[in-house]
Amino acid sequence: VREVANLSLVSSACDVVSAAYASTKESHPYLRSVCDAAEKGVHSVTEATASCVQPVLATLEPHVAAASEYASKGLEKLGEKLPLLQKPVEQILSDTKELVSSRVADVKDAVSS
Repeated sequence: VREVANLSLVSSACDVVSAAYASTKESHPYLRSVCDAAEKGVHSVTEATASCVQPVLATLEPHVAAASEYASKGLEKLGEKLPLLQKPVEQILSDTKELVSSRVADVKDAVSS
């Protein structure tokens, strides 16, 4: 999970969503109170779940470690095949806009000719 979260695409997408969430909470007082209540609920459920799951995780730790290693290797291969994962969202959007603009210009030129 840490390796996926550290991918530039995932990390920057999380930053964008987090900033939008924070901005929305600040801009809309009614939503802020709903979001605060939801956050407290999620925090409580997370704490309760963590205490119940901890003994199970301790038992499964060798299996989790093996699965983690396998997932890490798969993620490395995926990163090699999809270099897009190493780019932040802003760069992907910029590159996409640039590509679309270029294609539209090519079409305009072809139609003009």
